Amino acid sequence: MTLRHQIIALAIVPLVISILAITTFITWQSANLAKNSIDTFEQNMLKTKEAEILNLTNLALSAIHTIYDKAGADDEAAKQQVAEILTSLDYGKDGYFFVYDYDGNNIVHPRQSFRHGHNWLDLTDPDGDKVIAELIATAKAGGGLHQYKWQKPSTGQIADKLSFVVSLDKWHWVVGTGVYLDDVFAQSAAANEVMRANIKRTFVIVALIAVPSVIVVFTTCMLLTFHERRMADSRLKELTQRVIDTQEEERARLARELHDGISQNLVGVRYAMDLAGRKVRTNIDDAAQTIDRGVEALNGAIKEIRRLSHDLRPRVLDDLGLTAALEALCYHFAERTGIETDIDASGFTGMLKAEASTALYRVAQEAFNNVERHSGASKLSVKLWSDGGRARMTISDNGTGFDGSKDGGSGLGLRNMQERMAHFRGLLLINSNESGTTLTAMMPRSANLPAGKRAEAA
Repeated sequence: MTLRHQIIALAIVPLVISILAITTFITWQSANLAKNSIDTFEQNMLKTKEAEILNLTNLALSAIHTIYDKAGADDEAAKQQVAEILTSLDYGKDGYFFVYDYDGNNIVHPRQSFRHGHNWLDLTDPDGDKVIAELIATAKAGGGLHQYKWQKPSTGQIADKLSFVVSLDKWHWVVGTGVYLDDVFAQSAAANEVMRANIKRTFVIVALIAVPSVIVVFTTCMLLTFHERRMADSRLKELTQRVIDTQEEERARLARELHDGISQNLVGVRYAMDLAGRKVRTNIDDAAQTIDRGVEALNGAIKEIRRLSHDLRPRVLDDLGLTAALEALCYHFAERTGIETDIDASGFTGMLKAEASTALYRVAQEAFNNVERHSGASKLSVKLWSDGGRARMTISDNGTGFDGSKDGGSGLGLRNMQERMAHFRGLLLINSNESGTTLTAMMPRSANLPAGKRAEAA
């Protein structure tokens, strides 16, 4: 996977996962809340039905109370009268009372007259429940509720029914009534359907919000990626060109130094040696003076070679450290240019990494070159110190100053110094006016040696 694809994946995948997780959580929470609400609604409806059939049963018992209390155990007339009363207590298409004796024989059933006089003790519903036997057992136990499946008179279909039964012990009768629950379950199913529709609608709304958001984020990431990539490519090209320009400038400087300095000195040495040779062959007395001049020219070439070597990489920086290297740089600069130069490194206590020391040295070297070429200064001062464990260096001159946006017409010197400092996350501050220029280089603590290596170096 390319870096571009990795960036896109890192931007999109967490977002998609988050949206899916949030949507799943919202859906799950909504479903749970709706289910709890529907369950509560269903329980309340069932309790209402239970209260309804309990009240109906109490009303029926109140209607037969006088006759039942006065009758005897074998009072057939009273039994017939009670049966007629219970048969007449009709409330709606599906509301009626039924009566069975303890043996399972049907006595009253207004909606299913074919059951009258027959034994239904072994009757079972589609779920295998022995309905009449269970109703009789519930009544004998003191009365109560029992749910089972029974044919609904109004539709002829099998439906869930909840009945409440009590016993008339004196006659060994079971009296009960019930309500069908299909309307309750139908309302619950409708509520479930509404819940699913609401959840689906919520999911669609979340999707309509999330998908455009993902597209916007994806597009933004792509645009930012392409923009940053173009900027990076542009900066890379600029940096590459700058490196090439710097290399060419350095090569030109070395070529110029070799041609104007060392080459001329060596040519002078050759001419002096030729002249001395001719004088020796012709016995001229001043041949020794000519040889001395050749030796002097050769010494000058050697000094020039040493200077170039020092400019390329000073040995003292590796052997004695930054302070000694800057002192040597100041000494040679003053000797070469005649500019009064001083250095104060008494407050420098930090132990910099070798790369950071080289960076500060190159900054000073570049600053010295600018002073020599462009400032017209007569005095230069360098201060090296540590502030809170951070290395600081200030280079000041009394020259004519310059425009901060330029550097000797090319701008490469300042950019090189700034990039060297930026590599260590340091800062380069320049303050220039008609009375002189002050350059301040500041290194962070991260440019120092680790504590262990610092102890070894000490």
